[in-house]
Amino acid sequence: MRRAPLLLIPAAVAAVAHVVGVLVAAPLWRGAEVLSLALLLAYAVAAGLPAPRWAVPAALAPLIVDAVRTMPAGPRAGDFGWTVYGSGDSAVDRTAGFDAALAGSWAALVAVAVLLVACRGRGRRRHLIAAAVAAAPVVGYAAVRVTDIGVAVAAVTPGLEIRTETTLTRADGSGYDQADVVPALVLTVLPPLALALAALALAVLLAGRGRRLAATGAALLAVLALPLLDAGIEAVHLPVSADGTALFAWYAIPPTLAMPQPVAALTVAVELAAYLLLVAGLTGADRAAPAAG
Repeated sequence: MRRAPLLLIPAAVAAVAHVVGVLVAAPLWRGAEVLSLALLLAYAVAAGLPAPRWAVPAALAPLIVDAVRTMPAGPRAGDFGWTVYGSGDSAVDRTAGFDAALAGSWAALVAVAVLLVACRGRGRRRHLIAAAVAAAPVVGYAAVRVTDIGVAVAAVTPGLEIRTETTLTRADGSGYDQADVVPALVLTVLPPLALALAALALAVLLAGRGRRLAATGAALLAVLALPLLDAGIEAVHLPVSADGTALFAWYAIPPTLAMPQPVAALTVAVELAAYLLLVAGLTGADRAAPAAG
């Protein structure tokens, strides 16, 4: 039991190694994320699983599976190339954004759902108010993004000819319509919003049980929904630029040659920190309060 916290140190080191690898787009070690999550599971078992004992392992299992599934390619696996989302025609693929958003959030969603089932109960009033306040910016950001792009698409006139003194430009908006784009965007934001709301609900339950460390980790998972939302929107084949209100897209922090993926690295750092706080708060820390009823 006394040696169990020592497992958190290599778990944190492996997490940092994975974040650095994402930041420089060259993994220091392909299995760093898998190792970090596996060590978290080992720590939870060694420190003593809370009741119900299946909750933490069942929550970590999909995270480990997803980490294995998304393990970066080796240095000799080939060069990186463009990823093309959607079909090749001009019509909007209504499920491309949803697929991209779900691919990035399904493991965290399952983990949070498992812990919600294990920690079911009623939260305190002040925690519910805090969660509602925290949820408002996430829901508002999604609404602003969908509305902004929908209005921009509506302003695109099919076949519009724009004349200047020296040129003639034809803005071909054929194949695009708000009836296609807006539903695709609404579908896209659903998985990140579900993750944010479920994570905040979990934070409320954990805070009500006195597990503040774990509640902080759950709240961090709600923050993770913001870059996932923008990544999903980018996967939608849009006729107009979607940059105007994008605050968490991959280019929100300008990439450099030394750090080509700053937003992706920051996203991974938030995610792994959330898992570490969740597991530490549910097991070794705050042992006086039960994890579930």
